[in-house]
Amino acid sequence: MGVHEQLLSLVDEGLGNSAYLLDVGDGRALAVDPPRDLRTLRAAAGRRGLRVAWAADTHLHADFLSGAVQLAADDGARVLASAAGMRRFDHRGLADGAEVDLGGLTLRALATPGHTDEHLSFLLLDGSAPVGVFTGGSLIVGSAARTDLLGDDRTLELTRAQYASLHRLAQLPEATAVWPTHGAGSFCSAPPGAARTSTIGAEKAHNSLLAAPNVDAFVDQLLASLGSYPAYFRRLAEVNRHGPAVLAGEPQLPGLTVDEVRRLAADGAAIVDVRPVVQVAAGHIPGAVAIPLRAQFATWLGWLLDPGVPIIVVRDPEQDPADILWPALNIGVDRIVGELAGGMPAWQAAGGEVVTTRLVTPGEVDGAVLDIRQAGEYAAGHLPTAVHLELGDLPAKAEAAPDGPAVVMCGHGERAMTAATLLERTGRRDLAVLVGGAEDWAAATGRALREGE
Repeated sequence: MGVHEQLLSLVDEGLGNSAYLLDVGDGRALAVDPPRDLRTLRAAAGRRGLRVAWAADTHLHADFLSGAVQLAADDGARVLASAAGMRRFDHRGLADGAEVDLGGLTLRALATPGHTDEHLSFLLLDGSAPVGVFTGGSLIVGSAARTDLLGDDRTLELTRAQYASLHRLAQLPEATAVWPTHGAGSFCSAPPGAARTSTIGAEKAHNSLLAAPNVDAFVDQLLASLGSYPAYFRRLAEVNRHGPAVLAGEPQLPGLTVDEVRRLAADGAAIVDVRPVVQVAAGHIPGAVAIPLRAQFATWLGWLLDPGVPIIVVRDPEQDPADILWPALNIGVDRIVGELAGGMPAWQAAGGEVVTTRLVTPGEVDGAVLDIRQAGEYAAGHLPTAVHLELGDLPAKAEAAPDGPAVVMCGHGERAMTAATLLERTGRRDLAVLVGGAEDWAAATGRALREGE
């Protein structure tokens, strides 16, 4: 079995990231950039009868908590990471050029700063021949990962470093596989597209950043592609430096009575309703924030809620608690204290107040519109009369929303429902949510979308 057949790419569609599991051929495996939510990785290792012997992190991740410390505790894995990262837990710190014997294969550390200042890429060698390179947040498919995570005062320096790192990687043989961590859907990277892996040759031919004529043009192009990113990115790198807490067993979601929910909410707990949009619209607890459970659930949970506030979940009985708890733990949200036992039927049976939100179809949109998509989505095509306010900015800028009755919209309806419930917390009861997006409106009305900011 060749190296490419020995490598499994494990994609998290919600975070837009890929972890990797490499079978080195003797029952041991290397995990690269494993997340704290190890369910998919463990299932893949179990199917192949593998024990994770090494866990390599390309950088101090800002968008998720690393699972390397957990793999060290549970499987005895040796953690491999940059010595410059000054991690506060047991690991093998690697400098540029350091090599790790994987039992027939070799992993060589390449310093590739830019996305972070301690970033490493890991070149996989079969003998002396490069096979592929785990590029983390350096060279990615069609672009490079963002360089503004360490603050405005470091952005230019890191972007120039990213230029040098990409050109260093471009010196590898063109057949060398490129295995990035960040990809489409990640707030650490810019380009859309389905491809998760590439080759050095393909990137030299098609990556516009590698075609930039000089470092200044590269800087301008990369920085122009960067949008906003979740608030929790500003704290997770430091948690990863110290090492996330080791978890014992499966997380639990205890049931809470209606009275307990009322008491906790009165004391400042947040109620998060994870049910589908239609169910939330039909009736939800006043003050609850709707974050429908889907691939992007954790991103918005971490972006919109204070990590220090206890969280109470309202869910549909068909929704698996593990699919709520593990994504939350993946981004450091560890204060989910329980769920409303019996869900909304129990709340209503106890006489609890219920708020409803009107849903509208694209053909029913009339009057003021609040578009809460990301800036790039809005610029690609929006309703001519829409007011734009990104969902991530809404808690701090609710006063910028249109006054009076308005339709809230996103791409499908999930983020719009989140925005509507956030505005309802300010007392609004005059909002509707569009089920659909801008393209649906254009198709239903025959009217053209407007492009640009």
